Amino acid sequence: MSSLSARALAAHLAAWRSTSPGPAYLALADRIRLLVLDGRVPLGTRLPAERELAAQLELSRTTVSAAYAELRSAGYLESLRGSGSVARLPGRAPVEPEPLSGLLDFSVACPPAVPHVAEAAVRAASLVPLYLGEHGFDPLGLRVVRQAIADRYTARGLPTDADQVMITAGAQHAIGLVARAVLSRGDRIVVESPSYPHAVEALRSLGGRPVTVPVSTDDGWDDLALEQAFPRTSPTLAYLMPEYHNPTGRVMPEEQRDRVARLAEREGTVLIADETTAELGLDGQAPVPPFAVGRRAVLLGSAGKSVWGGLRMGWIRADRELVQRIARLRSAVDLGTPIPTQLLLLELLPHYEQILVERRSYLRASRDYLAARLAERIPEWSVPRTAGGIASWVGLGAPLSSALALAAREEGLAIAAGPRFGIDGVFERFIRIPFTFAPDDLDRAVDALATAWDRVRRSPLARAEQEYAQVV
Repeated sequence: MSSLSARALAAHLAAWRSTSPGPAYLALADRIRLLVLDGRVPLGTRLPAERELAAQLELSRTTVSAAYAELRSAGYLESLRGSGSVARLPGRAPVEPEPLSGLLDFSVACPPAVPHVAEAAVRAASLVPLYLGEHGFDPLGLRVVRQAIADRYTARGLPTDADQVMITAGAQHAIGLVARAVLSRGDRIVVESPSYPHAVEALRSLGGRPVTVPVSTDDGWDDLALEQAFPRTSPTLAYLMPEYHNPTGRVMPEEQRDRVARLAEREGTVLIADETTAELGLDGQAPVPPFAVGRRAVLLGSAGKSVWGGLRMGWIRADRELVQRIARLRSAVDLGTPIPTQLLLLELLPHYEQILVERRSYLRASRDYLAARLAERIPEWSVPRTAGGIASWVGLGAPLSSALALAAREEGLAIAAGPRFGIDGVFERFIRIPFTFAPDDLDRAVDALATAWDRVRRSPLARAEQEYAQVV
């Protein structure tokens, strides 16, 4: 069973008093509840002892005891003999996901399937009998599918053959496979801040120690932080999303890519470029060449954002030696990607350019609709003009993101608070709003956010937080 130290939990609890206008113990309970709901405290995690957390937060033990009691009463903590207080969900086993029935789920940024999927599935099913005489276990993936992926890289300006490609069960799976092959416990990893939270969690679960580089909607990647991070920490691995970064939507300039690649090569760092949103420029931009053109980098791709998340298909593009090393280690994780879904991807790839045209059109319309609705209902928020990708990194103007996320749930909307995309409780001034939904759902979400925001900003504690924010 994993455990969370008082110091680590306190870092997640930054500005916790803004969560609730009531007594301190309820505000503390509310913030811990949000940490459980959005995954920052994984289910089954043992929380610190009451005395330790009270000392870390400089509170009375009575306050922490009352907060824990409130969480137990609501079903978010369970007392286990010999294990202390363990995070759980009401009425569910500690390892099961939270049911979202009745909630509009904006915690996930993934559009619905393109119309091509159903027809391609029928065609792919007709091909399955061709493979039934084989054992079906292949850590690399079907060669015909790997070659089709390689051909797309070649067409985009990066000569590639099938031996440089591995098929995975999505980009998240790919991140874990690469990290398992190169990371040792305690190794430093350069990650963006904010970043894709599941990627950071995967890297940390394998023992990686994050070194953060700021990325903002205004200025992109912090040059000085990049220049210092590599020589100062000699990271084993760096994980970046250089095209339409999630969640800021920024694209890394060409000269900055060159500098990052040189820094990584000088320190012997394995550089991972996550390109799951690389082809989702929404304003007619010229296609961005793969990061590895003229540079050394491991590329991750996925059909999740362009085709459908339910397809669970991704790939790794790397040098042959690394691909083979990952394949040798993969049996400890799984025995290969399912053949039927590989065949479905194979049927979709000849139509991929048309699929991308349709997907961009859908996302562009949703982005513009969301921006217009937010300007109408919550004009004080700062909504950036996002050039591509899948979401807007919206500035709230006050450190109230966690309080807003809790209040939104009461309005029927599940949405991840800004700190979900950072490390140690930062980004309370931001919230990620996906524009992967249809107008009706965007209307419901914006209405829920507007109602929740009105309630949050009217609370005395929220006003105090805003006043405090002006002087720090």
